[in-house]
Amino acid sequence: MTITRIEVDNINCGGCMKTIENGLLRLDGVTRVDIDLEAGAVSIEATNLSRDALAAVLSGMGYPEHNSVSGIGSAAAKAKSFINGAIGKLS
Repeated sequence: MTITRIEVDNINCGGCMKTIENGLLRLDGVTRVDIDLEAGAVSIEATNLSRDALAAVLSGMGYPEHNSVSGIGSAAAKAKSFINGAIGKLS
């Protein structure tokens, strides 16, 4: 079991946290997800998943690794995280 810590952008609220946790826990091999809202960091306990694969999943949800996107990509990630955070609040 490996624990991977990834600092990401756009974690703003409990809805974001719930979206990230639910999304990662759906992945085969992920057994635990801890999120530090203030630090903007996600710690993932998983087997058979690389750091790059986990970062790609987070980015796909609108939470890219810190400073990994800019310009229009950054704006798109912010919009996606806003929507996912709102959905997370409702669920």
